[in-house]
Amino acid sequence: MEVVILQSGEEIASLAADCVDRLLSAKPSAVFGLATGSSPLALYDELARRYQAGRLSFSQARAFMLDEYVGLPDDHPERYRNVIEREFGSRVDFGPGAVQGPDGNAIDLVAACEAYDNAIHTAGGIDLQVLGLGSDGHIAFNEPGSSLASRTRVKTLTRQTVADNARFFGGDQSKVPHHVVTQGLGTIMEARHLVLMALGKTKAEAVHQMVEGGVSSMWPASIIQFHPHASILLDTEAASRLQLASYFRQVYAGKPDWQTL
Repeated sequence: MEVVILQSGEEIASLAADCVDRLLSAKPSAVFGLATGSSPLALYDELARRYQAGRLSFSQARAFMLDEYVGLPDDHPERYRNVIEREFGSRVDFGPGAVQGPDGNAIDLVAACEAYDNAIHTAGGIDLQVLGLGSDGHIAFNEPGSSLASRTRVKTLTRQTVADNARFFGGDQSKVPHHVVTQGLGTIMEARHLVLMALGKTKAEAVHQMVEGGVSSMWPASIIQFHPHASILLDTEAASRLQLASYFRQVYAGKPDWQTL
């Protein structure tokens, strides 16, 4: 796990975009994992700018979304498939059908979850997975108490996550679906590179537990400590609880030029 502490969300987005850029240069047919929420938005903006400037292309790439609400109408603006299309997919050159998401409206949700894991496997697995971090330590919608070996499945959201996500539903918690389909922690851990971005003081405790606490289902993101290639990109507020913050800054400042994330 490499922890990088930067001053702003823009710097974090640029560094994360560099990872995407390098991967596409080496492997144009790369498979990406896409997250929703607030944290990745600046990254998607930066990637769209680079695409518009002719610096990169997703024309041969594929992508899989992390999660989806259960029961939202297909045309609902907060359905995650629509969010990803609006914030990213429509702004770059993914081919038709290249971006897939779990089916939150499937008649048989259990079968749909299994099919989604199988689709990721058939695509060769995810090369780079973009992640955010919940204030209670969840990644994707793997809430506290989630199995560390879990696969794509249906989950019930905690009250805290419903409250956090109400901002996308006009502040009305009653409009937030209480069930989701989410990639499991075991599914996420199979990605070859995890790039997690966390911003703001509300994420500080979750960051501390993820990076410096014990590995526990009470803080699901702590499973990332076992990943062989994880990049944790933080602003100063999100890093404010880290006991080793000065060491992480020292390590990043002293990286050799040839060593990238």
